[in-house]
Amino acid sequence: MDIGLVLQTDPPARLLIDRMVRAEQAGFSHGWTFDSCVLWQEPFVIYSRILAETERITVGPMVTNPSTRTWEVTASLFATLNDMYGNRTVCGIGRGDSAMRVAGRSPATLARLSEAMHAIKELAEGRTAEVDGVEMHLPWIRPGASLPIWMGAYGPKALNLTGRQADGFILQLADPYLTEFMVKAVRAAAVEAGRDPDSLTICVAAPAYVTADDSPGALAHAREQCRWFGGMVGNHVADLVSHYGEHSDLVPEELTDYIKDRQGYDYSHHGRAGNPDTAFVPDGIVDRFCLIGPAEVQRARLAELRSLGVDQFAVYAMHDAIEATIDAYGTDVIPHL
Repeated sequence: MDIGLVLQTDPPARLLIDRMVRAEQAGFSHGWTFDSCVLWQEPFVIYSRILAETERITVGPMVTNPSTRTWEVTASLFATLNDMYGNRTVCGIGRGDSAMRVAGRSPATLARLSEAMHAIKELAEGRTAEVDGVEMHLPWIRPGASLPIWMGAYGPKALNLTGRQADGFILQLADPYLTEFMVKAVRAAAVEAGRDPDSLTICVAAPAYVTADDSPGALAHAREQCRWFGGMVGNHVADLVSHYGEHSDLVPEELTDYIKDRQGYDYSHHGRAGNPDTAFVPDGIVDRFCLIGPAEVQRARLAELRSLGVDQFAVYAMHDAIEATIDAYGTDVIPHL
């Protein structure tokens, strides 16, 4: 199982670059960032510096979207980085949550997302694609260019699209029951589309907070540092409930029940510990969705996820122990995987 690191592009960018270098030295395989340019700095500029100062780590957004950049621009960004540093990027993409809503726009439709994924991949790998009715290609791309497209999804239609089209699946929670449910849905869609289901890379992403022990005080502090994640996931869950209803056979109640007391969301606190809009998230959800506790407890959860077909666990490190988590994974988790 690969281990990735997810950070926000808060200034100073130098600190993020140093942490990604530290992560590669600790054995992390991927360096991910958020991609909401109103809230944080432009990630593609920073990817160039990360790639220049590392040798192996693969970088990409978790996740970008079809709307804040035109598709040929997105493709060119990835292709330029790959041309400069080798094929060391991956395009995580979804409909758009914070990047769109903080700017007063709506997320893209799945149909639009499907068109964008096709165009971005074709263009970035040197083939011709249609963008808004115009055929185009990037003539400077050399043979061998490669850009995997990994799609983030929760709902049944999005999971189906992931299985039919994407190269990988990003699931932003680490609950084993929901992971098994959603991975099965993605793989079934791949089979229906005539694809090899094992060809899709499965990436689970969630906060990890390594504690020295499992004392009540240590676990309580870790939960407070990671509770924001249940609120972030809750934005997507609220969309599902709005679309499918509170009790639907298509969406597990294990995913939707916890948002009943959700009162709204202020994106100025998005992805940050202490987010006041996430008080509704119960401890049980934090424990299910995140990895909290000593390293041996986290290794056990990761082994369970790996048995469900997960190829990568990406650590969301938006808390007060970023470097300690990188180091703990480097010494006490990654060597065991």
